[in-house]
Amino acid sequence: MVGKNVSFYYKNVCEEVIGLEHGISKQQFDLLAKQTTPLIERLNHQRKERKVPYRDLPYHPHYPKEVCEMARQIRQECENFVVLGIGGSALGNIALQTALNPYLYNIDPKQRKGPRLFVFDNVDPVQFASFLDWIEDKLEHTVFNVISKSGQTAETAAQFLVIRQMLLKRLGAEGYKKQIVATTDSRKGTLRTIADKAGFRSLEVPDGVGGRFSVLSPVGLLSAAVCGIDIEALLEGARWMDEKVSQTNFLANPAAMNAAIQWHYYQKGKRISVMMPYSYALKDLSDWYRQLWAESLGKRVDEDGKEVFVGPTPVKALGTTDQHSQVQLYREGPNDKVFTFLQVKEFGRDVIIGECPTEAPELAYLAGAGMAKLLNSEKIATEYALIKDQRPCLTVFFDSICPETVGQFLYLYEVTTSLAGMLFRVNPYDQPAVELGKEATFALMGRPGYEEMAEKIRPFAEPDYRYLM
Repeated sequence: MVGKNVSFYYKNVCEEVIGLEHGISKQQFDLLAKQTTPLIERLNHQRKERKVPYRDLPYHPHYPKEVCEMARQIRQECENFVVLGIGGSALGNIALQTALNPYLYNIDPKQRKGPRLFVFDNVDPVQFASFLDWIEDKLEHTVFNVISKSGQTAETAAQFLVIRQMLLKRLGAEGYKKQIVATTDSRKGTLRTIADKAGFRSLEVPDGVGGRFSVLSPVGLLSAAVCGIDIEALLEGARWMDEKVSQTNFLANPAAMNAAIQWHYYQKGKRISVMMPYSYALKDLSDWYRQLWAESLGKRVDEDGKEVFVGPTPVKALGTTDQHSQVQLYREGPNDKVFTFLQVKEFGRDVIIGECPTEAPELAYLAGAGMAKLLNSEKIATEYALIKDQRPCLTVFFDSICPETVGQFLYLYEVTTSLAGMLFRVNPYDQPAVELGKEATFALMGRPGYEEMAEKIRPFAEPDYRYLM
């Protein structure tokens, strides 16, 4: 057992808490156990057959050493580390940084344990141009990590081509080679070809591991290690959770319980899954979860090829911010959601609220209290209000926010997603609906071979002004 853990709490979805209509009864839990237990065994068997390679990333014999050695080199030579990627090549990096490094990491050198980190997961020209203006005279002290398995993802390729041109112009071929690290396929693909020809340092995107399951591989580990995060502790947490979620005892397996509860409520018409962390540090884990849940479970066909159009919709909220923007809907709107709170038992720091002015005695109840107590009181109060309206609530408790607990959380939700995919009878590892948008982008940008599609898209490329108000 590691020193700090996460735990999964599900009492507030039970019949005795929120009533017969919306709660889960003992008999229903028994049925869920009967349906889910064989799936735990099936997933464990798939793992032995090496069909779910993400499950073994915490035990990989080489990745941590390779990443730590690369990170050591990078930390010695740069002041800025820039990740170019999108989706699974970026969200995990962002989530780890937000969770495990200080809020002002990039701004305050006293709080920084490595170079500044920038993660670009979009091609917004105004955002990117602003960064380019700032970084242009700092290129000798900046390392760019280009992450793409194929190298053909349009967004990442565009970012890379801009940086490539800038580096070649200002630092020449040797500087271009020195300032880029490629994380890509070990043998093939456009980025692998470019990396080999240019002589880039490189790390591997694991075979068979989709981007949204790749955070515990070099895809997510390098930026973490460069910025001083203990990746061995992160992986240790994942290994600890692996033992829990491999158990075939349904009542002792938090991934199985979580997947079964989410699946049960989907069948009952609660098709929206809200994740609401009560910690700023955990907010980007919700972004990571949204991709994992949406891309894995939103499918048109099931494993038999039958059209089913299934998939719970993941929604991100942040406590306490969204108590003032969403909870009105959550309490009095349709009862079609399952809520998962993320709550921290012990924050790394606290702020004591100051004395109230004599002219405002109504604020005296706050004076001298810690903001940690206030934040967790807000969580409990929101949960209480939702339960009062018979809204099912789950909580993932973090003993504290540290590499071990973050590793546990990531692994818990990856396995939850695999088991949920089995319950929904869909393939949680593909994303066929993403491809058409990618191909349409190629066509609109004039990529050879997509001329026919470009003709099909033409009516949509400009607005029909009869409908423009």
